[in-house]
Amino acid sequence: MPRRSLSRLYQDEFLNYSLARFQQDLLAGLTVAAVALPLALAFGVASGASAAAGLVTAILAGLIMGLLGGAPYQISGPTGAMSAVLIVLVARYGLEGIWVAGLLSGALLLVIGLLRLGRFIAFIPAPVISGFTSGIALIIFIGQIDNLLGIKTPATETAAQKFIGYFHGGFVPNFQALTIGLVVIGTMLLMPKKWNARFPASLLGLILATLLNYALNWSTSMIGAIPQTLFLEQRLSLANIPFMNLADFIAPILTITALGAVESLLAGAVGSNMTGIRLQANQELIAQGIGNMLIPFFGGVPATAAIARSSVGIKSGGQTRLFSIIHAIGLLLSMFLLAPLMARIPLAALAGVLMVTAVRMNEWDAIKFIFGNRFKTDMIAFTITMLATIVLDLTQAILVGSVLAGAVFLNKIASIDINVQEVDIDRLKQKGIETEGKCQHVRVAFLTGPLFFAATGQFNEAFADLKETHALILSMRGVSLIDTAGIEAIHRLYERLHKQGGTLMFAGVHDNAKQMMERGGLVKTIGEDNFFWSSDQAIVEAERRGCKFC
Repeated sequence: MPRRSLSRLYQDEFLNYSLARFQQDLLAGLTVAAVALPLALAFGVASGASAAAGLVTAILAGLIMGLLGGAPYQISGPTGAMSAVLIVLVARYGLEGIWVAGLLSGALLLVIGLLRLGRFIAFIPAPVISGFTSGIALIIFIGQIDNLLGIKTPATETAAQKFIGYFHGGFVPNFQALTIGLVVIGTMLLMPKKWNARFPASLLGLILATLLNYALNWSTSMIGAIPQTLFLEQRLSLANIPFMNLADFIAPILTITALGAVESLLAGAVGSNMTGIRLQANQELIAQGIGNMLIPFFGGVPATAAIARSSVGIKSGGQTRLFSIIHAIGLLLSMFLLAPLMARIPLAALAGVLMVTAVRMNEWDAIKFIFGNRFKTDMIAFTITMLATIVLDLTQAILVGSVLAGAVFLNKIASIDINVQEVDIDRLKQKGIETEGKCQHVRVAFLTGPLFFAATGQFNEAFADLKETHALILSMRGVSLIDTAGIEAIHRLYERLHKQGGTLMFAGVHDNAKQMMERGGLVKTIGEDNFFWSSDQAIVEAERRGCKFC
């Protein structure tokens, strides 16, 4: 399907737009705002920035990315996966580091979208994505143990080191903070789904925890003041961009870019399945790029499309991208109207929200499918990616995942099935195909799968023994891809047959495969008259020629 322009997307969305559809957008937008508010505050803190930074990010992402996005159902903002990456970058580079990385990753996303390379993101295998998601969920969960217990343990390079450190002791839990966190966790886990559909359990949990903390006058750490402005005091400025040291940011830029692209397109895939409306991937990446280039100058953190919030909007009846705009306006109003109340939210309450969110963000259905059916390759890919995510630096984990993705991809497509059969003259006669039966040493090989460098070993092995083969017909209807290594393998097969007085014929060759064979000189060497529509035609032609090569 060709890429549609943004103006065409707008035309399709707002065709026959009515007051009734606007009312649905309004209700969906307000519903998503209620869900997004606690998450924006929590992910801002989890990113190593502030609750205000998370709120500003959600507002700007909802406006900018919502207006420019590749589908009407995409809701963008700070996410758990991105916060797990950013907390490491903040520890290493500071807030200015993640602003610079966010700005440049936005530029890279914009370039990827403009060059229409979005479809290549989809090549990452599902087990690798699931493993990375589960690893990030563990990072988020482990990263909130301090806030849940009301303690402060030494910072570490990886989540695994942080987790192991808790077993060394040396800290005393704050049971007031733990109680507040458990109130939120209990509310989110025990609240009936039908109630949750009307009022988000996470928001109710924060309200109950804040009231409890205030009523009992507990001394737990709180969010603190929420500035009533979109321009935070701490934000990126052009003067602060370290132009001379941009090379130091290559790894975090690639990390944020890869994560932003993958998560946004995954959210689009989920939304597409729910609505039947196809995501314009490249337009979505353009929107994500522009949004992430602008957000750092307001003091926000990198954003991406959020699967949960987008799903809530769809289920709430959202019709157009207006519900993303309305959700952003709702968050903006909350900043001005509810800032004093939000400032009193305990950090332990946000920890409860993040821990439950981390558990739920695992792709449990996919995990159950992979391990329940014992898909060994997928199980290994999932486990290695998950462990690499929590044990290594996240940049290294993405590199491991990318290499693993390539290995899984090659493993799945490298197998070519080759079924070699002797020609049965009697069977051909039963089908009504008249042959003279002169050549009794004709073989037909039915090939299924790509014939490229990783499959040439199987190809050569299948034709290792060509004794008494006077005519070999390669039926290639199941071969849609051939590369130079495949062409060379066929060349060598032809030369071996030719030396012993035999011939090589082809049947059912796809146009793209034949074009590659022409470019490699194979068609000229073997002869156009040795290419046929079907293997039966090739056999009949071999007989008609009188089997002179026999």
